[in-house]
Amino acid sequence: MKNSISFRVWGRYALFTDPVTKTGGEKCSYHVPTYEAVKGVLKSIYWKPTIIWHVDKVRVMKPLRTQTKGTKPLVWGGGNSLAIYTFLHDVEYQVEAHFEWNEHRPELAKDRIDGKHFSIAKRVLEKGGRQDIFLGVRDCQAYVEPCRFGDGEGAYDDIDELGFGLMFHGFDYPDETGRDELVSRFWHAIMRRGVLEFPRPDECEASRFIRKMAAKEFGLDENILSVEKEEASL
Repeated sequence: MKNSISFRVWGRYALFTDPVTKTGGEKCSYHVPTYEAVKGVLKSIYWKPTIIWHVDKVRVMKPLRTQTKGTKPLVWGGGNSLAIYTFLHDVEYQVEAHFEWNEHRPELAKDRIDGKHFSIAKRVLEKGGRQDIFLGVRDCQAYVEPCRFGDGEGAYDDIDELGFGLMFHGFDYPDETGRDELVSRFWHAIMRRGVLEFPRPDECEASRFIRKMAAKEFGLDENILSVEKEEASL
């Protein structure tokens, strides 16, 4: 099954926050991307509920730099507040990822056509993605293009190991787990020679139940196009 892609993603700023600081107030970015943020990039390139993207590894290409900026985020009830955000500045990453069939979507079993989703994902990646690409938050616009993972020189290729402690990994959503609950996952992040190798969601070391949540229902040719019709329209 052809299901793996690699690409370069870069931008002026990035802001990878954890769930604790995401709700409001001052925000300070993690030094490296989270699994959930990279998965968001993949979904902006190409996504359908028939597939689940898995981030295999991320290579940090540029030195870690931070920049503090004053912002005026929107607040509940209207208006703006004043806050200080600490962004990563001038970032570039190489990403290797693959998709698998979403077995928790039996109603979309007819859409699991080997090669079709891979073909669309490659063609869309070459065009820069289907939706706007951003790194962590919408303020941080980014760009993508195909690449071969490992090409070029990275800023941390010669450093054996850097540890970043317990980090947010991602969310378990009901449409990807089959359970009617939202759960956050965490892992101990270690970068070896500039590369973060992410564990699979079910291999994460710690998790926390957030709330009950039901999966959204989809139907072929009702609220989503079949992959065959989608490929024909490209």
